[in-house]
Amino acid sequence: MKKTFQFIYFSILLLLPLTIVAQSNDKKISGQLLDKETKEPIVFASIYLKGGTIGTTSNEEGYFTFHFPSFNHSNIIIISSIGYESIERNANDFISNQKILLNSKIGKLEEVVITSTKKKRLTAKQIVKKAYKQIEHNYPQEPYITEGFIRDLQNEDGTYVEYLECAAKFYNEGQNIPREPQVELVEVKSSHIANKHPWNEKWERKNSIIDLVEDDFIRFDYGPIKAKGNWKYELEDILLYNNKYVYKIVGVDKPFQKATLYIDTESFAFVKLELTRTKNNGKSWKRRLSNGQQVVHYNLIIEYQEFKGKMYLKYKKEEDTWEIYDIQNPKKLLFTKNPKKELFVNKVVIEDVENYPFEGNMKINKSLENQAKVYNAEFWSNYNAPEKTKTISKIEQYLKTKTK
Repeated sequence: MKKTFQFIYFSILLLLPLTIVAQSNDKKISGQLLDKETKEPIVFASIYLKGGTIGTTSNEEGYFTFHFPSFNHSNIIIISSIGYESIERNANDFISNQKILLNSKIGKLEEVVITSTKKKRLTAKQIVKKAYKQIEHNYPQEPYITEGFIRDLQNEDGTYVEYLECAAKFYNEGQNIPREPQVELVEVKSSHIANKHPWNEKWERKNSIIDLVEDDFIRFDYGPIKAKGNWKYELEDILLYNNKYVYKIVGVDKPFQKATLYIDTESFAFVKLELTRTKNNGKSWKRRLSNGQQVVHYNLIIEYQEFKGKMYLKYKKEEDTWEIYDIQNPKKLLFTKNPKKELFVNKVVIEDVENYPFEGNMKINKSLENQAKVYNAEFWSNYNAPEKTKTISKIEQYLKTKTK
């Protein structure tokens, strides 16, 4: 049975302390990605094996650990991120504590000639409209499977109350079928819950994966990608992407919405999307629910990977601020909560999908920790999850001391 996996991302490696560890059937490289000029971490960069089955992502400090099979005949590592040139290097060339400095600069915006097929310069709005029309060509119309790592971090009134990590598989219909993917909950790595407000016992939406999969501009056809309504667009920059270029377009829908769209200059595929809804001039954007909840800040980031001419989800983050009011006394604020949920895709399956091992076992109305199997140390020992940052590690240790 033939299975093909590919993991494609976008970056340039600018400063990389690396270590390689060879195990019986596995190799591991780890390091930190930094910008050459600013020495700032390169966050959410992609690290993957050329022609291989798996990949990983750098964390918010630029650190990563990448596991891959030692028997692979290629062992060429690709590192890429929007705004940088991607690089290819043999895994054996990475030496402990090695520093690799690369220049991320490109020419000025006016020096990069970007035209349509008719050799006419496009406005920002025209670019967005063209990208929207190209969705059916740039995104998969056939079923496919993605595998990935989910992180759920929640804060109430400034105190952390929950941290969860798990691995899952997603069976996705083609982009032309606007349904949420089926989910297989594979393993739960960490689950720490402490001191939540009593309101949560009745009203909390316990399954964080559902929140992640239901917000998708392209699958559900909404938001700034449609270039309709009051959205105004401006071409802000042209950036490197996978040895090509992307338009960086900023859209504003006054008074509360702002979007940043990264669009491939050749295929007109949406590569990355960000939407923020927040306060403006003292007025607050709000979305109210009947149980006393209202969202006063919303931030969604979606990034895609390219494989065989189609774009597949690479990374998704949803971060909100909710104000919770007493149903009996609507003016009484009970508490404020800040959930942050992330999905890091590390494998994409596009061939022989129907025969790929998949069990849609996740119960959407049951918390993830209550669906967990016995902890599987062997599974997690070589699973490509993003490295914990120092901040995340401290939060997890704190919650361990508070867990009931």
